[in-house]
Amino acid sequence: MTGAVVIGAGPAGLMAADVMSAAGMAVTVADAMPSFGRKFLMAGKSGLNLTKNEPLAVALAAYPSAPPALRDAISDFGPMEVMGWAEGLGQELFTGSTGRVFPTVMKASPLLRAWLARLDAQGVIRRTRWRWQGWQEGAVSFATPDGVVQVKPGVTVLAMGGASWARLGSDGRWADHMRNAVSPFAPANMGFVVSWSDHMRRFFGHPIKSIALHAGDLTSRGECIISEKGLEGGGIYAVSRAVRDGAPLTVDLLPDWPMDRVVAALQRSRGKASLSNHLRRVLRLDPARLALLSEFGRPFPNDLGPLVKALPIRHAGPLPIDQAISTAGGVRFDALTDDFMLRDLPGVFCAGEMLDWEAPTGGYLLTGCLATGRVAALGAIRYATDR
Repeated sequence: MTGAVVIGAGPAGLMAADVMSAAGMAVTVADAMPSFGRKFLMAGKSGLNLTKNEPLAVALAAYPSAPPALRDAISDFGPMEVMGWAEGLGQELFTGSTGRVFPTVMKASPLLRAWLARLDAQGVIRRTRWRWQGWQEGAVSFATPDGVVQVKPGVTVLAMGGASWARLGSDGRWADHMRNAVSPFAPANMGFVVSWSDHMRRFFGHPIKSIALHAGDLTSRGECIISEKGLEGGGIYAVSRAVRDGAPLTVDLLPDWPMDRVVAALQRSRGKASLSNHLRRVLRLDPARLALLSEFGRPFPNDLGPLVKALPIRHAGPLPIDQAISTAGGVRFDALTDDFMLRDLPGVFCAGEMLDWEAPTGGYLLTGCLATGRVAALGAIRYATDR
């Protein structure tokens, strides 16, 4: 069967190599970094969230504005299939209280080692420090430690990631070779810049818990972190798409209290207590939430209730794109066939985060990368077989 080259050794590229080599194709995987799966390993540093154990319809709702081809890919390889795939690589899994699925060892490295061993057994050739340079006279060109190498495979799968975490390999430089098919990159699952006043310095690194964040039609009950740069963490990531696109960001400091309870508490006698102590006592606000109220609420209005329930957060936009967990933008779906082949480049397929889609954290990103890598591989197999 025709040979294949996969460019990019993240989850999407490795899945494509796995599927094609299992079908009998001679596969070479090339990556610009010194080792494979660097962002994958970083994602698993604090616990590898593989997917989310939930019905397919619920999972699909997490991919906003997903085109039919992406929905079909995830429908064919969704949460149940991801769990089966990981177990097939010898990983014991558990489902957390929020439905997130992790290997019991919590790390990415055992899974990656098992995966690479399977690829080796299937004859996959691995090349590191091979940086893709585009096409030259129909050949795929790489800058390598041994000079320029040109390859003419039967099919090519591009899986080079988005434009965040450049030090791990996802630098988006590939887009320079594909401008006609690419939408501009934008940060996704990111924090926002806040110019804190001096009194907030003592809270740098502190989590803000027991809150609800709102932006547009998105709501998050996750916690966020007061960092030197601004607001970061899972809670803010969950609403970051709407904030990035222009929706105001507000925080409900007492999401489990109805407004009438807040109002009744605020009407209690203050006595000789300072306003801060009064608010802490009657609203039971911890120091971090009280500091947030002071930072964005002063000068306090006479009616504090609406502010407590919907505190507007002033920010200066997203943190730099390279600090985002993931990116939107990339290869447009209208430039692709349903099996992710570039319409203008027959035999060249795209997969993973380099496609123009986004999803929240919680296992959805990895699920999407695996699913699109699989579809691109199946398309490459059909293309090679039909030639």
